[in-house]
Amino acid sequence: MGRPRAVLLAALLVVLAWLAVGGIGGPAVGRLSEVQKNDNASFLPADSESTAVLDAVARFEDEESVPLIIVAEKPAGERLTERDLGALAGLAREIPTVPLPEMDATVGEYLVEGAQIVPVPSEDGQAALLVVPLSERASSTVVAERAPLFAAAEELRTEARLAVDGTGMTSHVGGPGGLISDFEAAFAGIDGILLLVALAVVLVILLVVYRSPILPIAVLFSSVLGLSLAALVIRPLAERGTIELSGQSQGIMFILVVGAATDYALLLVSRFKEELHDEASTWVALKRAWRGAVEPISASAATVILGLLCLLLASLQNTAGLGPVGAIGIAGALLASLTFLPAVLLVFGRAAFWPFAPRVDHAHGEDTVGTRSLWGRVSGLVGRHPRRTWVVTLAVLLAAAAFAPTFRAEGVTIKDTFLEPTDSVQAQEAIERHFAAGAGSPVQVVVPQAQADAALAVLEADPGIESAYAGVSPPVPGQPVPEPPVVDGRVLLQGTSTAATDSQEAEDTVRRLRADLDAVSPDALVGGQAAINLDVLEASGRDLRVIVPVILVVIFLVLCVLLRSIVAPFLLVVANVVSFAATIGVASLVFDHVLGFGGSDPAIPLYGFVFLVALGIDYSIFLMTRVREESVHRGTRPGILVGLAVTGGVITSAGIVLAATFSALTVLPLVFLVQVAFIVAFGVILDTFVVRSLLVPALAHDIGPAVWWPSRLARGAAAPGRHRRERPT
Repeated sequence: MGRPRAVLLAALLVVLAWLAVGGIGGPAVGRLSEVQKNDNASFLPADSESTAVLDAVARFEDEESVPLIIVAEKPAGERLTERDLGALAGLAREIPTVPLPEMDATVGEYLVEGAQIVPVPSEDGQAALLVVPLSERASSTVVAERAPLFAAAEELRTEARLAVDGTGMTSHVGGPGGLISDFEAAFAGIDGILLLVALAVVLVILLVVYRSPILPIAVLFSSVLGLSLAALVIRPLAERGTIELSGQSQGIMFILVVGAATDYALLLVSRFKEELHDEASTWVALKRAWRGAVEPISASAATVILGLLCLLLASLQNTAGLGPVGAIGIAGALLASLTFLPAVLLVFGRAAFWPFAPRVDHAHGEDTVGTRSLWGRVSGLVGRHPRRTWVVTLAVLLAAAAFAPTFRAEGVTIKDTFLEPTDSVQAQEAIERHFAAGAGSPVQVVVPQAQADAALAVLEADPGIESAYAGVSPPVPGQPVPEPPVVDGRVLLQGTSTAATDSQEAEDTVRRLRADLDAVSPDALVGGQAAINLDVLEASGRDLRVIVPVILVVIFLVLCVLLRSIVAPFLLVVANVVSFAATIGVASLVFDHVLGFGGSDPAIPLYGFVFLVALGIDYSIFLMTRVREESVHRGTRPGILVGLAVTGGVITSAGIVLAATFSALTVLPLVFLVQVAFIVAFGVILDTFVVRSLLVPALAHDIGPAVWWPSRLARGAAAPGRHRRERPT
């Protein structure tokens, strides 16, 4: 009813245009994993010492290598026999001919040229390892549908088990290559199961919220189409290297788009439903709803986009890469929510709400203020006891925030990286039982040739180094020690750490070596996996110190423009910072004492801050824009209560949807993503039910009109004339 034919035709054309975007972009979503970068270089700081060592080491080798390490061990108390060593020697000979069927190739085609694979027994005689150095091209820096490294790891696991069958030995495949392979397996669910779970969760919630089969499908289509548009932009940029796309940034982007698009849709549909209670014409109702929703939705999206783009200041490349990837995703969600969804609503009209289509009955959300409904009671509590409400709420949040300093973000060990047992972790544990824990991942030192002997002496004398040598490969027993190659006047030295590369002891060894080698030569560089871990930890601390203040300033300025005030934005930012601190405090308790995690990735606090402050501020934006709108006609304090009552249901639904979509990250077996999921989900729920429902409105109510200073609203007078809802019937 009341839809001009020209407008209806335009709406149909918009829908068809978006369906075309989905038809082209849908397959691009499924193929984003082909342009991921998950190697060390994709996340290390470009100016770190370990990055310089990676670049230098590449010049010492004809081709870079990624070692797979096969470790075989006897049961406790048993030693390797000649038969066991013979079986492992036979395996070593067979490795080059192991087929990679899906690639019509063999492992040998990806071995580093001249590689010698021999079993190396442990000193205790209970285990042996074989190092299989694969060319860097096997790991496909740009990950293909099935990278050779992944295939080689799977095939070698099978071959190793067959080789030790009947000997009493057990075998595992690990090392850097095995670990990368297990990460690829973990991220394999991103394109399918993660997105399906997220959409299924949203569908269930929307069915409960709307009690209609049409609206949930329309909202989900809006999310998927926004994601399709984002994929069409991201894929070519990642192919050209303009932006970095990793497995974790792709997974987080999926969740951001689904969650944000659904939140925007909830706000628009809520305004549309409000207007349908007053307007017989769906076209007029939609125009008014769109005008009322476009400002808070656009401001919300702008806040998140600008917050994400602040990540470009990060020195960690995977963190910096998440910025534009997430921002493009949010932009796609915004465009779909403000164009495709309104077009669908116009086409269906009231039928979109079937079987509970709203009637023209002039029933309004503000009528619930002071009633026995949920949000009537909440608004009544805030109106009667504003100071008591915000003081008690703030005290509870600060009590939780007191535990934030106990949050451990110094990095995690390999065994604490995965939620499920993996072969690479079991291989590392076996190596640590029988060899120097750092075997297979040496400390690497690049030093000028003139200081090579002195640097080697420092390396050998360090208590954290078991053995050291000069050159690309360790010396072979019984053979002459070759002269180490000299490249650009520099020599490569390598040392085996006594501690595992992911341990605090290994990082301390790197710190000590860097200090000691500076005295030998200021041009000496220390790298390797332990150095990478140390540089990532230090870079994460730097990124947190730099990016957090920038994000706070950006969000504050956006809010100042949106609310035409300084006091209200300041209160919103402070409230969200307190909420973030409380969330981190609770997360610390849960991770340590409930889930038993061994620590957290150094990037977790920054990721949590970006998502919680940038996304959490959305709900305050949705609330305060409506409060300001009502305050113009009613005055500040009545406007706060009406705004709270009217937006209570929709914002709560939006918070639950976003929390649920982030919870979908738990389907991927990685501790990092589970921790991000918990922090964001819990933080969003805290923002929705506590900060936005109690703290912010009670504090604003207590302050009164001064909350709008320095705008004219701060003088406290409502605009003359009827209230917004008092329209002629």
